[in-house]
Amino acid sequence: MALVPSQVLRAAILLSYLSVLCHFKALDMPAHQTYGGSWKFLTFIDLVIQAVFFGVCVLTDLSSLLTRGSESREQEKQLRKLISLRDWMMAVLAFPVGVCVVTLFWSVYLYDRELVYPRLLDNFIPQWLNHGMHTTVLPFVIIEMRTTHHRYPSRPCGLAAVCCFAVGYVLWISWVHHVTGVWVYPLLDHFGPVSRLLFFSCTPLLLSVFYILGEILNSYIWEQHSTDKVKAE
Repeated sequence: MALVPSQVLRAAILLSYLSVLCHFKALDMPAHQTYGGSWKFLTFIDLVIQAVFFGVCVLTDLSSLLTRGSESREQEKQLRKLISLRDWMMAVLAFPVGVCVVTLFWSVYLYDRELVYPRLLDNFIPQWLNHGMHTTVLPFVIIEMRTTHHRYPSRPCGLAAVCCFAVGYVLWISWVHHVTGVWVYPLLDHFGPVSRLLFFSCTPLLLSVFYILGEILNSYIWEQHSTDKVKAE
């Protein structure tokens, strides 16, 4: 038996994301006042994705609890829709985007933090908030994958959705640069036009890799879980 029920874990994670979002939006940062506001940062978009995803998870748990023992087909139908939405969000958004944010941020940060998180930001963002945005995302999404079996869509459909998100974000930050003349991330200023185009072209590929990684990890966890359950019986 789990030390902490998965429903309680999901509710706690949701509250932590809501707290991080509220504190981040309350920061008096110049970047928040410029074109696009917080929405031009993939980190903020990911925080919103994670908060919405865990909100759907909590709503699914509550619906499951309320419909337990009920013979209403309509309620069961609505619950199945919620479960499908939860699983789709996990596969296409929560896992690949979350892992991408953590991996890219800390990889570039360790190489040269000025390219992604200039020291100037330390005057605005406390360390705990930085980790709430760029570190805890990974263990939270792994915990969710470990506690709940998520059904992935067919790989072509899943990859198409992930690539649409990646292309949409690239177009969005390119538009922000077109309007303001400033790239969202200092790293992009160090690229020439060809290198920048190559980097943008690799973005959908990178998210696709993380999507497939999540699919494989989900299958491994729950195939192993099923094997252990059979052995125990």
